[in-house]
Amino acid sequence: MFSRSKSKESTIDLEQKELFEHAQARIKEKKGLYRHFIVFLVSCIFMIVLNLGLNFGKEYKFLELDWFVFGVLGWSFFFLIHFFRVVLFSKFMGKEWKAKQLERLVAKQKAKIAKMEQKLNLEIPKDIVSEKSILLDNTDLNDTEKLQ
Repeated sequence: MFSRSKSKESTIDLEQKELFEHAQARIKEKKGLYRHFIVFLVSCIFMIVLNLGLNFGKEYKFLELDWFVFGVLGWSFFFLIHFFRVVLFSKFMGKEWKAKQLERLVAKQKAKIAKMEQKLNLEIPKDIVSEKSILLDNTDLNDTEKLQ
């Protein structure tokens, strides 16, 4: 820190950094799943004890079932959705899937832009407007110099 010689900073290449960030994100997702599971178990036990042990809400029955059964079933449904998203869908719709989708959408957008440029070139007669001014990727340098 106070030395006169500067230490060389270790450089991490982009691929390693990306892998590290992906691993951190996966750990965060799994940690959230475990936390959800623990809260789910504690809450289910609490609802069962409230209903059966303390007779809280004994008069609330639907389809001859106690109220806690619907609470447990509802929460189980949301926990299963969370489980499938973290464990199963991350494999199918993971980093590679996102990259493929991004490439596909970019190619589709480029094709639309090329089609629009071609349509624009066909609609505007070349004898009226010079070809240089209707191309989207070329700019007139003289006009930009006048503005500055």
